[in-house]
This record gives sequence, structure tokens and C-alpha cells, in this order.
Amino acid sequence: MHARHEDTAFDTATRIAAGDDGTNYDNVAITLHWATALLVFVQFVSAITWDYFSKPTQETMQSLHVSLGVLLAAVILARVAWRLLPGHQVSSIEIGWVKLASKGVHYLLYLLLAAQVVSGFVFRWAQGHPVAFFGLGIPGPFGALARPQRHLIHDVHEYVGWAIVIIAFAHALAALYHHYVLRDRVLRRMLPAAR
Repeated sequence: MHARHEDTAFDTATRIAAGDDGTNYDNVAITLHWATALLVFVQFVSAITWDYFSKPTQETMQSLHVSLGVLLAAVILARVAWRLLPGHQVSSIEIGWVKLASKGVHYLLYLLLAAQVVSGFVFRWAQGHPVAFFGLGIPGPFGALARPQRHLIHDVHEYVGWAIVIIAFAHALAALYHHYVLRDRVLRRMLPAAR
């Protein structure tokens, strides 16, 4: 006799609406999503590892970190612009509190990413350096700041980075839960190969 799988209250609460209209994210939205994820991962790993390398390598990694930070800013702006263009909104297939939580996490991640980019620019300018994008400098609107202000901006940048990674990890776990436990299309809508 086989034991019948019974949904827990959590599973029931997270069920997807039967009215899934079958829409997927378009290729541009998917590309921008995964570009953001990749850039965040590379930026985080480089920032927590460059102290283990020699000074010249550290400087190269930090320079690349700044350039990729500018690229991340461009990708975030492109994502927001793309979502705001008519015809690029995709309806949520979640319902109830799961829909609210999903939207809340997405908005929080956008807010944190914006804060991370701004704090990165401000920190670089506070050091008295332009924000360099592969050799092309973006000069700051102010000069170098005193050491205490620089430390404060650096700390904000670091804490926001950790918050992004922790929340993004939880976001990824939730997507895997939808895929492997609930067996719905939440993750598949963001995977071009599985569409």
C-alpha cells in the first residue's frame, strides 16, 4: 500500500492559480535577469577574495570590479526601462500571500541593487578617483572626502552587498522549491532553454 502524498498547509498556500495564461518572459527580459545575477555573483566573489592576492592582482581585480559595477548599473537601468515599456509586463502566476511576497522580494532587490550601485559610485568619488569603465573615467561631482566618511560609505556598500546575496540566495531557493516541489512554471518562465 502506497502512502498518498498530502499537501502541507504551506504547499496548499503556495499553489499556483489554475488560470496560468501560459505567458513567458521574453528573451530580452531573460537575458537581463541572468546578466544581473551573473554580475552580482562575480562582483561579490571578487570583493570577498581580492585580499588573498598580491597587490598588483588586487588592483586589477578592483579596477575590474569598478568597471563591472558600471555595467551592472546599465543592466539595471535597462531592466527597469524594459519592464516599463508597454507590452513587456508579464502577469504573475502566483496567488495570495506568495504573490505579495514575490513582488516584495523583487522590489527589495531592485532597491538594494540601486543602493549598491549608488554607494559604489559615491565611494569611488569619495576616494578622489573617477569611476572608471574599462579606462574611461566618469568624474565625480565632489572631491575626496575625509576618512570617516569614506569608511561609512564603504561599510554601507559592503552591508548592502551581503544583503543582496542573502536575499538573492533565498529567491533562488524559492524558485527551486516551485520547480521541484510545486512543479509549476515559475522557474521555467525564466529559462529560455526550457521554454
